[in-house]
Amino acid sequence: MATKLFLACMVLLCFAIAVGAARPATATDDAPPTENCDQDVSDLISTCQDYVKFPANPKIPPSTACCTVVQRVNIPCLCSKVTPTIEQVICMDKVVYVASYCKRPLKPGSNCGINPVPGGSLP
Repeated sequence: MATKLFLACMVLLCFAIAVGAARPATATDDAPPTENCDQDVSDLISTCQDYVKFPANPKIPPSTACCTVVQRVNIPCLCSKVTPTIEQVICMDKVVYVASYCKRPLKPGSNCGINPVPGGSLP
């Protein structure tokens, strides 16, 4: 049970961080992270975990609550927390899908962590 809980928390943390790249860049998004985004991480964990878990398919349209959180997260702060370990825990294809579905698409080829963002649009 503790292992499943830990894995679920890691999945959600990864999603929260990866979604940080979802909003198209603006002047404020290019600034270095100066805020604490722990609340963003917590909110994404509580509302979006079911939409970014492995396996890669099926992709499930996220809830309105999940999209609301995706729309307001602090991109630079979340991206600054991405590690190789986090990128191994979540399904990045699902993160891209959720971000696009929530009208905050990730820019294909942009970096938020170690790997370039794949795709970027709804299938």
